[in-house]
Amino acid sequence: VPEYMKSLVNGADAEKAYAGFLEFKDVVKKNQVTSTGPAAIVPSGDKIAAAAKKLSDASYPFLKEVDWLSDIYIKPLPGVTPQQALKAVDKTLVMGAAMDGNLLKAAAEAHHKAIGSIDGKGVTSAADYEAVNAAIGRIVASVPTSKTMDVYNAWAGLLSGAVPNKMISMVNPLDANAAAKAFYEFKDVVRASQR
Repeated sequence: VPEYMKSLVNGADAEKAYAGFLEFKDVVKKNQVTSTGPAAIVPSGDKIAAAAKKLSDASYPFLKEVDWLSDIYIKPLPGVTPQQALKAVDKTLVMGAAMDGNLLKAAAEAHHKAIGSIDGKGVTSAADYEAVNAAIGRIVASVPTSKTMDVYNAWAGLLSGAVPNKMISMVNPLDANAAAKAFYEFKDVVRASQR
């Protein structure tokens, strides 16, 4: 443990925690999963897929305008304490735990593929973007509406109007509005499919 870090806490506790971490690392290393199992079964031809295509076609121009290499995405939300953010993250994790496992695996696979097609500006391919949108729609549809609304309300309560205004100021507002309109239509299809 670096001396500077130990100077911020009880040094003996830091050493003990680090030793515990190293022991945990060794247990994980000895018990690694050797097979990921079969690929997820990805639904096709459903209403969510059609809505994801429409969303993706309408929002891809906006997606390409976003500066994905900006450091704005790693900055704290203005005026939000770590404890407040953690409560919203908790609601998100609770929703994730309730998602259909196969659909969640399919969403992870779609994201992995999309990361592989990212260009020098941080933008994935249009096809991979559409697959990610469809996968997200399906996992959201696999949970009760109440859990989705818990997540929405937790995050909405944290964001000031300055955040979306700042983000819109960084792109063509007409493309941002077209993307938002398409997202709201997509949201309605997903909500109609929710259990």
